[in-house]
Amino acid sequence: MTIERHDTKARMSRAVIHQGVAHLCGQVAGPEARFDDITAQTESMLARVDALLSEIGSSREQLLTATIYLKDGSDFAAMNAVWDAWVPEGHAPARTCVCAPMPADELRVEITVCAAVTD
Repeated sequence: MTIERHDTKARMSRAVIHQGVAHLCGQVAGPEARFDDITAQTESMLARVDALLSEIGSSREQLLTATIYLKDGSDFAAMNAVWDAWVPEGHAPARTCVCAPMPADELRVEITVCAAVTD
């Protein structure tokens, strides 16, 4: 059994790959995003997902699952507008979206994903 860990720190790894499935740690918007704007945060967060998927040999076309955490349910429609444009047609993962407190007050959205990794 092989488990491949990427960018491992004391608390977590940015990605863990096991049996062809990558489990990414939670991704949030980068510091460049306007923190009062759910659209900007969602775009930044998904760009970070793209970068990490690319780094480990996967892509958004290979997403299996996504769990999205929203600080405020009133952001659901605006977040979905960005999400819908980002997910390639015919490649939507199994998805869950819940409202939850964020680890920092300025954050409005976070995502965790699992994706297939090709050899």
